[in-house]
Amino acid sequence: MRTDNGRPVPLAWSLVIPLKPLALAKSRLVEPLPVQGTAPLRPTLALAFAQDTVAAVAACPAVRDVVVVTDDELAARELAALGARIVRDEPGTGLNGALAHGEQAIRADRPRAAIAALNADLPALRPAELTAVLDHAAQFPRAFLADAAGIGTTLLAAAPGTELAPAFGGASRARHTASGAVELALAGVDSVRQDVDTWEDLRTAHRLGLGPRSAEMFRRSAGSPA
Repeated sequence: MRTDNGRPVPLAWSLVIPLKPLALAKSRLVEPLPVQGTAPLRPTLALAFAQDTVAAVAACPAVRDVVVVTDDELAARELAALGARIVRDEPGTGLNGALAHGEQAIRADRPRAAIAALNADLPALRPAELTAVLDHAAQFPRAFLADAAGIGTTLLAAAPGTELAPAFGGASRARHTASGAVELALAGVDSVRQDVDTWEDLRTAHRLGLGPRSAEMFRRSAGSPA
């Protein structure tokens, strides 16, 4: 964290959010999801998750800007309308390649930017909880937050002058620890931990409080409570 005359000054973070083409997203969200006509509901849910995630990030006072790395044209339009800068996934080498590409896009303009990578599937995300995580992460060169399952990662942060070096996917908690990143031990930030891969994850996020777009899609789905 920077200081101004001995007083801490919170960092202003740039967040990178990767999003695969919606038709390929959330493949584990299967039954009991219904279909709308002949189109699966899953891509619409994936977009709603991303919209609620980006909207919460944009409302976070610790965030300076947000970059979404995606090749999906619909998602690009919808997320740009929420204030995100869209960067095409030119490497096309998967999740970590997309994150590194987003990091490069930010630091091409601001080499000393503080950067955090964040999942696109945090539909219950709360700006205040994200602020708490980022403020804590500012104490370390690299830091990460484990997901609710304790296996993966939902956020990885790199201070100015430090490479992000993302290792997301699968058992990324262990890989980020092995890479030297500090695991953030914080209570009360469940909304930043609760990503959604399965229907049970979505039910848990619903209990935390979904953003408006995801809540509407949940209501219309077969899993919604009466």
